[in-house]
Amino acid sequence: MSTESRTPISYAAAGVDTEAGDRAVELMKGALRATHGPEVVGGAGGFAGLYDASALREYRRPLLATSTDGVGTKVAIAQAMDVHDTIGHDLVGMVVDDIVVVGARPLVMTDYIACGRVVPERIADIVRGIAEACALTGTALVGGETAEHPGLLGPDEYDVAGAATGVVEADRVLGPERVAEGDVLVALASSGLHANGYSLVRRVLELSGWSLEREVDELGRTVGEELLEPTRLYTRLCLELAQDDGLHALSHVTGGGLAANLARVLPAGLVGHVERGSWQVPAVFDVVRRLGPVEWTDLEQTLNLGVGMVAVLAPSAAEQAVRTAQAAGIDAWQLGAVERLTDRDGDVVTGTKGMRGGAVRMHGDYRS
Repeated sequence: MSTESRTPISYAAAGVDTEAGDRAVELMKGALRATHGPEVVGGAGGFAGLYDASALREYRRPLLATSTDGVGTKVAIAQAMDVHDTIGHDLVGMVVDDIVVVGARPLVMTDYIACGRVVPERIADIVRGIAEACALTGTALVGGETAEHPGLLGPDEYDVAGAATGVVEADRVLGPERVAEGDVLVALASSGLHANGYSLVRRVLELSGWSLEREVDELGRTVGEELLEPTRLYTRLCLELAQDDGLHALSHVTGGGLAANLARVLPAGLVGHVERGSWQVPAVFDVVRRLGPVEWTDLEQTLNLGVGMVAVLAPSAAEQAVRTAQAAGIDAWQLGAVERLTDRDGDVVTGTKGMRGGAVRMHGDYRS
């Protein structure tokens, strides 16, 4: 087939604007550099980020901890509201605080943004949010990738993901092996929905006809503003708590809800008893429940209901952990306790993400 009469096709004509990508990189460089300490070598723009790991020689047996995640369909809210900087806090929270759960100090993070069209200012806003959150957690943002996918994503659509690496001394790893009968469960309050369950929430809004601009008295702001509340970052607080040998495990309450995620960090043969009435469920969750309507059981298995992280501690350490959290500006309270699992415990939750270790039993009714 002859092609002599055809107009040559360029990469730009196919929908990829490399110049826009370069402008985006220039706009975000300052935000990246703000997260760099002397350990970061070379700066931004290379094929790979370099991090001086010589400090790891101070560890007797350093274990590297890694995690990767995204923010799910919360990006649809950010796109609808044209607000893109807060989504970066969500990404860092979802990734870095999974690392902290094992007691690891985060070292470096990279991000990946796929979009239908590169709008430099939008990409820079996303990365600026990621960098701000990295700075708050003591994590160096050492690189990333922005990929333009015309035809696969709409011009104003994007998705974000990230990966991070941290380090922990082998004999300081937190987890089920440290948990014992009689341990106390301490809840660390969430800032809202965080970045899980948005498919359910968006479906509720769709069926109810509520817009993101709707003012809601119980929330004290619009629906959209509430839904974009950034994920709380627990990194520095959890690392401070981990200095006490009384901290045995941490559970990051993400997809699957409180009970399933808590069960992942308990050993087989033990059950965490959680008192639903020990805290006031924040208004946003009750609004979703009533608007749906959504059954409490579905909410419990999908959303964090106001508990973003759970610390499992020796009884002697629980009271101080609550005080430390509150001094850091994060509400905390005793959620329940760990006991021996017996046949009398009845219905229990035994975990999620393929983990089948300990169990959790939920007691009583929620306060809303």
